[in-house]
Amino acid sequence: MDDRRRARRGQLQTGMGTMSRLRIFAETDAAPLLDTQDPVTIAEELAIRGVRFERWPSRAIAPDADQDAVLAAFAPEVERLKGEHGYRSVDVIRMVPDHPEREALRAKFLSEHRHAEDEVRFFVEGEGLFTLHLNDRVYAVLCTEGDLISVPAGTPHWFDMGPSPRFTAIRLFTNPDGWIAQFTGDAIADRFPRHAPIAA
Repeated sequence: MDDRRRARRGQLQTGMGTMSRLRIFAETDAAPLLDTQDPVTIAEELAIRGVRFERWPSRAIAPDADQDAVLAAFAPEVERLKGEHGYRSVDVIRMVPDHPEREALRAKFLSEHRHAEDEVRFFVEGEGLFTLHLNDRVYAVLCTEGDLISVPAGTPHWFDMGPSPRFTAIRLFTNPDGWIAQFTGDAIADRFPRHAPIAA
């Protein structure tokens, strides 16, 4: 391993708990061509397709922390992204297993769709499965605590928070109206694995 790759691995492994995971499939076959939990490989494979993947250091967040407290904890990283990409607004979404609308919210994004702007998410805690349909390949990215993913505007994808969702995520927007889902009508998401939460 060269020094640059070794340094990159050290940066991406910072704060690792539950392991992130990338599986790559042919769009016609649910048997993975690649299945890895190596953070450098995940970042490199996604970068080839223009998808940003980073790991940020974990920071202790109180269970009852409000949006301002969560954003304050990650202010340097958030401000860096805003400066680099012109994101103008940011918020925090939190899901828990007993959320009264969890089933409807899960179902909302299980079908393939696009957004008119980048979908940028940083997982403060918990996990969720982003699956991207890129040409003739399907990339299933399990994001866990400390993961940042940025799905470029116009990328066909779907998101599964799982049947008992538990996560807190920071979302960045250029224009929140651009985040309205545009569904493709392709049933491809039904042919690939849903999110089964990792056991504690």
